[in-house]
Amino acid sequence: MYTGKTEMPCCLCGRGDTVARLDLPPKVVPLMENADPIAWRDIVGEVSIHFCASDWDLVCDLVLDMGTHPLGRCNVARASFDIREDFEALLNDVRNEPDQSPTERRMLAESDRVIAECDADDAIETRDFVEAKVIRWALEDIGSNESDGAARSPATD
Repeated sequence: MYTGKTEMPCCLCGRGDTVARLDLPPKVVPLMENADPIAWRDIVGEVSIHFCASDWDLVCDLVLDMGTHPLGRCNVARASFDIREDFEALLNDVRNEPDQSPTERRMLAESDRVIAECDADDAIETRDFVEAKVIRWALEDIGSNESDGAARSPATD
């Protein structure tokens, strides 16, 4: 039986009453606060960060009005992610790092689709658009191979 904490706190203020979640590729973890001790290459799947109502409004303002992402202020210790099991010490064997490029490609392609279709598709919610922008900009900030490397500007995004 699992007896751990199932509630995910706001990654900015730590409050437990969250209203929004962003799913991000593991490669952006180093952009977050307190990320130094985390081996982001060992993260399996996506990294989820949660926001309370007031911080979600702030994130929307940062992304939609100011053209920047909030990851530098998000505490990765409050994020949700899975780390691969470490059998290297037990088996005295070295395993290859997981290949996260398919996850990055998928998330980047979905982000580009959401950004391109946002004005024409009423089904795209603000949360989806904010998530798409944060993923695109964060991958560009870290110089991801999956990013096209174009200069980022709120006027062109």
